[in-house]
Amino acid sequence: MTTPSRVPEPWGQGSGANLADILERVLDKGIVIAGDIRINLLDIELLTIKLRLIVASVDKAKEMGIDWWEDDPALSSRARHKELARENAELRERLAQLEPARAEEEAQ
Repeated sequence: MTTPSRVPEPWGQGSGANLADILERVLDKGIVIAGDIRINLLDIELLTIKLRLIVASVDKAKEMGIDWWEDDPALSSRARHKELARENAELRERLAQLEPARAEEEAQ
């Protein structure tokens, strides 16, 4: 007598909650992946690449002291405004220095 074989569930069913739980844990705790790639030719090091990857939530990253995206003008509108304000102040200062010299030239 043979027993019918049991067919496993497809990947799509039931794995959504597990994936969400795993993602929540990783973002909550954070994960670090580190590795080095070295290319040598006849014992001469030609290239070294150091890879460091941190996967974490924004809150966890800030707890670890990582907040580089807040000061990068390409990623943060607040940083872009700060950069523009700093550049504007520098240009105004240079203009203020140049205006008296030009007024003297015109007076002569």
